Amino acid sequence: MRYIMILGFCLLTASHQAQINPENELSKQEFHEIIQDSVKIVFEDYKKTIRLDSVWQQALSSSDLFEQIHDDVTQKDLERVSIKSVETEVLKERLKRLNEKMPFHIEYNPSLESVINYYLSRGQVSTERLMSLSRFYFPLFERTFDKYDIPLEMKYLALVESALNPRAKSRVGATGLWQFMYTTGKMYDLDVSSYVDERMDPVASTEAAAQYLKKLHSMFNDWDLALAAYNSGPGNVNKAIRRSGGEINYWKLRRHLPRETAGYVPSFQAMMYLFEYAEEHNLAPNEPSHVFYATDTIHTKKLIKLEHVATATDLDLEYLKFLNPSYKLGIIPYEKDKEYYLRLPYHAVGLFVANENKIYNYAETQIARQEEPLPKYYKADDKIRYRVRSGDYLGKIASKFGVYTSQIKRWNNLRSDRLKIGQRLTIYPKKPTAVVESSPQKEKKKQKSLKKKSSSNRSTYIVKNGDSLWSISRKFQDVTIEDIKKLNDLNTNRLKPGMTLQIRKG
Repeated sequence: MRYIMILGFCLLTASHQAQINPENELSKQEFHEIIQDSVKIVFEDYKKTIRLDSVWQQALSSSDLFEQIHDDVTQKDLERVSIKSVETEVLKERLKRLNEKMPFHIEYNPSLESVINYYLSRGQVSTERLMSLSRFYFPLFERTFDKYDIPLEMKYLALVESALNPRAKSRVGATGLWQFMYTTGKMYDLDVSSYVDERMDPVASTEAAAQYLKKLHSMFNDWDLALAAYNSGPGNVNKAIRRSGGEINYWKLRRHLPRETAGYVPSFQAMMYLFEYAEEHNLAPNEPSHVFYATDTIHTKKLIKLEHVATATDLDLEYLKFLNPSYKLGIIPYEKDKEYYLRLPYHAVGLFVANENKIYNYAETQIARQEEPLPKYYKADDKIRYRVRSGDYLGKIASKFGVYTSQIKRWNNLRSDRLKIGQRLTIYPKKPTAVVESSPQKEKKKQKSLKKKSSSNRSTYIVKNGDSLWSISRKFQDVTIEDIKKLNDLNTNRLKPGMTLQIRKG
């Protein structure tokens, strides 16, 4: 209560100071001082609770956990684990208890035992990091799932899908906490543009995941099969049911599912076991410094950068990005017919609202001072005109924009794979960030830089029949395959005769 009363006083002070000379253009330092002087004394003893401690910062950086878990589910043969981290009889009893209180078919079998033992033997540090993150996200998941009458235990699905990393992106393009593909996300109103990817928005994507899971359960009337369908699609589950002679028990039709899905539900149940029996396995996560329910949202009225908000509110920029992961470039755009919101900790909400006009004016001034203009705003389904450059070929362009070569040929009435330098192609990109990278201003600057450098430390090489990246790298001193791929923006080892490659001289 003491802080609430003092907060009201300091916000009035901040608001009053913000109205002084409203037409004056302020520098970043002057602006920061005006906003922060009003709260410096009051919040000095409160500062530790609004700073990111190193342990929590490490928990937020969970990209490595996503890669690890994704590989565990899709690549590793978890059924061959020989380490015994929990005795079989003890595990049987615990699984029986879980089965009695949860709407899933949780039964002991060697496959599930192997997965559980693998996760237990992998090391407790990564598991405890996941548990720390779960304290932040699980209240949001539970609130949403309760609204749709979905078992609250479905929250463990996000552990397997993304390791609770809202920016997680799989090799096939699935994105966010709930790993939505672009087309599925569009079905549930998750928009994607060059600035925003709502699949990364924790609130919007959780709402979409709940609706999708509800639909899948209505199709199969079984939560295990709904989980399997979430991963591989309802068509693959229906196919597995037919191939198994009409079985609807997941464990009996499992061998008819794609390999990734075969390891998916066991991984979900293993995670559920770990969290439910964390204490028995001496898993002790750190309590998070911040929780989801200690934040709130503000509808933004103008374009603004997160760095400007961080300056105004004295927030750690990385934490602000963590709270607002859907803004891929750190910019909240403005559209007349669409609302965007900014998520802030409670203590910063009042500060922002009290100084709203001042903050927007400051942001506008800083953006105007930039030498480079802001990237152009594109919707993911907007078409663009792409100019073919030296070294381009259909596969490379398709990969760059997240589309198929057949689509590019259809959109442009191409009868062959041949392209000419300078040729214009119509493309409907599924990777809007590539559009930003290819914007005219950036491209012009990039080409100018490349031309300047090429005369001093680069040469070119024309690909011939029979060439490979390995054979080309052998022709030049101290040049590796990765050097060639990085310099030429290649994400494949395939080469086509006639391609021009940039080569950095040794």
